[in-house]
Amino acid sequence: MGGAQGAPALFMRIQKYISQCGICSRRAAEKKILEGAVTVNGEPARIGQDVDPEKDRVEVDGAAARGVVSEKTTLAMNKPKGYLCSNSDPFDAKTVFGLLPPPFDKMKLFCCGRLDKNSQGLLILTNDGELANKITHPSSGIIKRYRVLLNRPLDPSVIPVLTRGVVSEGERLKALKIIPHPSAGSSEEDSRRAEVWLEQGRKREIRRMFEVMGYFVKELKRFQIGSFVLRKIPEGACRVLSDRDIEKILRNPAF
Repeated sequence: MGGAQGAPALFMRIQKYISQCGICSRRAAEKKILEGAVTVNGEPARIGQDVDPEKDRVEVDGAAARGVVSEKTTLAMNKPKGYLCSNSDPFDAKTVFGLLPPPFDKMKLFCCGRLDKNSQGLLILTNDGELANKITHPSSGIIKRYRVLLNRPLDPSVIPVLTRGVVSEGERLKALKIIPHPSAGSSEEDSRRAEVWLEQGRKREIRRMFEVMGYFVKELKRFQIGSFVLRKIPEGACRVLSDRDIEKILRNPAF
């Protein structure tokens, strides 16, 4: 009989491998592949391509993907205004990653759903690509809750229009629920406040849908994802999430 055979190769889809290396989520990896930013052994990668992490050299944006991350870390941050949800930006050095304390500032974390520069509140950062995909993919239907302050009082007739959906820049934008402030009749400012529920997370979605109706969003704060509520995290700070916290993120509130 012949000699002992080596262990069989362990193949995995390239976008899954990239996400497990903590570089970015699977959806972001697919985008990078389409943009030509990913190579396998020097050749352009294809979405769905199988790779052998032990033998194939995978590069993303010119840097080698270095092994599957064994220790997953997930943080909740209370994002302040004025910071970008980007690992780097040539025009603005203020990113949320600059707020991370040691040892998290050295980790390859990425954002699970972004908040624009002028928005604030609950932001999830992780190196767990599978978790990021669950949180951000539309099929998961995870509800995100926001508080907004508009430039003028909210007309109740606008609410059913936005929950049916409007079109902006060729995209259909839709709120799951819009709840006027409980004290909307007691002051002019309260009449400009509302709570918005989203299932999807398109770029600047809340701001854009209100702009279609002639409003300007002056303040926007996300305070809940799934059943996890932002509590006791000072602005600009973060904390490590437990397995129980993550379960709350993946479980929608009753409504």
